[in-house]
Amino acid sequence: MLVELAVRDLGVIDELRLIVGPGMTALTGETGAGKTMLVEAIALLVGGRADSVLVRPGAEEATVEGRFALDDDDEVVLTRQIPAQGRSRAYVNGRMATAAVLAEWGARLVDLHGQHAHQSLLAAAAQRATLDEFAGVDSRPLHDARDRLATLDAELATFGGDAGARAREVDLLRFQLAELHEAAIEGPDEDDRLEATEDGLADAVAHRTAAAEALVSLADDGGGSDRLSEALRAIDARSPFREIEGRLRGLVAELADLASELRAAAEAIVDDPERLAEVRARRQRLHELRRKYGTASVEGSAHPERTGTLADTIAYGVDIAGRLDELEHHEARAAALEASRGQAAAEVEAAETAIRAARRAAAPELASRIRAELRALAMPKVEIEIEVEGRAGDDVQFLVAANPGTPPLPLAKVASGGELARIMLAIRLVLTKAPPTLVFDEVDAGIGGEAARAVGRALAEVGSRHQVLVVTHLPQVAACADHQVQVTKDQRGDQTAAQARPLDDDSRVGEIARMLSGASGSKTAHEHARELLASARRGSRKERR
Repeated sequence: MLVELAVRDLGVIDELRLIVGPGMTALTGETGAGKTMLVEAIALLVGGRADSVLVRPGAEEATVEGRFALDDDDEVVLTRQIPAQGRSRAYVNGRMATAAVLAEWGARLVDLHGQHAHQSLLAAAAQRATLDEFAGVDSRPLHDARDRLATLDAELATFGGDAGARAREVDLLRFQLAELHEAAIEGPDEDDRLEATEDGLADAVAHRTAAAEALVSLADDGGGSDRLSEALRAIDARSPFREIEGRLRGLVAELADLASELRAAAEAIVDDPERLAEVRARRQRLHELRRKYGTASVEGSAHPERTGTLADTIAYGVDIAGRLDELEHHEARAAALEASRGQAAAEVEAAETAIRAARRAAAPELASRIRAELRALAMPKVEIEIEVEGRAGDDVQFLVAANPGTPPLPLAKVASGGELARIMLAIRLVLTKAPPTLVFDEVDAGIGGEAARAVGRALAEVGSRHQVLVVTHLPQVAACADHQVQVTKDQRGDQTAAQARPLDDDSRVGEIARMLSGASGSKTAHEHARELLASARRGSRKERR
């Protein structure tokens, strides 16, 4: 609920801070004092339209802050700043936010009813939610069933094209897989191994010649082996060179091993033109496969013209094998999906039928209950109908006939601010679910006497379940409130400033006396005011019992 409201430089309000309690609070004062501006301040807090004309003349910007208590004993502070020039700014707990975010908070915290734009009952979704609450309708099973149906429809839509397109794709994939299987790629490194083999075969004579020259240098008379042996004999058994001698002996042995390996490698080289031709043909085949199938994984790269690797080619084969399996089993999978879709569609239809029946059954009863409450709220001739259309009865519309003989029309087209506020009040009397804070402006327009008492009692009853703030000119309504705030305006030089003052019991008597007679000094008005307050208290105690 709203705990504290602070307003600065908004309309006739210079600076105002108001602590608000639970139950029903009446905002009273003379016409033009600024009562409705307090409602405007709350509307701005919960995402209402900001207009620079609301800024107090001479001020740079208007600021509204509201502190709200939440269900979990936590609090949230909403702030709205409206500059004289430029866009408005919004804050939640001191952090920047958008007006849309404030509106989301507002939907949870506050409902405004009266002459302001923030009137939830005018929205079709709110009218449907009102009927659902009264009827006890749970629409979640329908939403879940619709979500399942939409998911299946999307899967079927992307499962494949027409039969001809699928047949052509199957033929292509079978050809590609056959080509890859026939190639029998031995692994992602096959081409690298073949490249080494090709290099050996292509230069067989030159390789053997080079090996023979190297062997001469290493092992023939006067070659490297003889020279190392001579060096070893020169320092043999000489203690200063003992370490070097050991290393030389290792070199002699290593050189002998190298010569042996070089000789064996040279003897293994065979001049085989036929084998060379086979290797080159295989490498060309692998290149063609890489060009055709290995580029799938590099599409969209910075170098789309490059040929893919054998690893890419192998991966492509795995992918198309899966796609081919999917297409070859298309009919069975499609049949399973269609069966699931049929079941989901039946669930949607069943849920729609049940919800439509519940809504249509409850609509006349809700309209009758609202109509009965309106009779006591000085609207005896207004007729209410609730129209339910659509497959699930989703199209819910509250219709109002303001006068006898007139056709019922949508609520937004026929109800004035005061009428709409009283219709909303009647609905709140029938239902219990609502945001924690309800604000009513003009709810008492055009009524008086016993009807005013009925409106006051109705507001007090709603105030037993929610925090209610009501702007009123009627003493009968104000007397029913748990708290009363008097809004006055003072002349300060050439400007007028509004103030809001919570009233104690004695001050309430004076204010209600003023509302009764136009002057607070009348003894008779004071006696009547005390009687109104006492009667309201007795009625409140009686209702609690």
